[in-house]
Amino acid sequence: MAVDSAILEAVGDEKTLPTLRLYSWDPPCLSLGYAQPISDVNQAGLHARKWDIVRRPTGGRAILHTDELTYAVIGPKREPRLAGGVLESYQRLSLALLKALHTLGLPVQTISKAKSDIDREQPVCFEYPSDYEITVEGKKLIGSAQSRKKEGVLQHGTLPLWGDLTRITQVLCFSNEEKRSLAATRLLAKATTVETVLGYRISWEKAAEAFMEAFQETLNIEFIFGDLTSEEEQRAQELVNEKYAQPSWTERI
Repeated sequence: MAVDSAILEAVGDEKTLPTLRLYSWDPPCLSLGYAQPISDVNQAGLHARKWDIVRRPTGGRAILHTDELTYAVIGPKREPRLAGGVLESYQRLSLALLKALHTLGLPVQTISKAKSDIDREQPVCFEYPSDYEITVEGKKLIGSAQSRKKEGVLQHGTLPLWGDLTRITQVLCFSNEEKRSLAATRLLAKATTVETVLGYRISWEKAAEAFMEAFQETLNIEFIFGDLTSEEEQRAQELVNEKYAQPSWTERI
């Protein structure tokens, strides 16, 4: 999260280009949405599993990051592909996401608000699809959230490649075990993974290649591959120390 924020600041200062960043997580990490209460988290469950926790600068509900590809799109508001409101830019970026998943053989589509059945009181992000998010036969496959700051736009999203989606219910709070079990059942009815849809696993590298090719083709982009600048690395470490590793941020709500 600190790296994404450091890139966003650099973009705002015109010190770096608009960026597509693709990454994974080790160890697994529970991320809370910007405005999600820390009371949703079962801290004992997290500690027992030695999983990390972080609060995202973007919205939405809790996600357990493991066995997945995470993407971040970062750029200035004047960038034509990110221009307009949240839904307008979501729709534009969703075209690239759809192309990537079609390339991988997934029969995906975007969902419109009229089709969604949203219960925003649930703590799990993948329990409900939002506008222009990616679904397969009504089940959510990619969860995305966007933040629009003075520096520019940051959109996060995650593609579960394989694994048990219900693991997240073990590190969230429920009033009793029956409700935890019901949440797990509900989650499997509303969300899925790439492996579940295809019947076999694809590697992180293959998924990342599909994302890069789809963004280039769909959004008419030519990528320049590169590492973080020394300034971005330094700022990311500062943001870890000042913000993202601090209870004052993670537990602020």
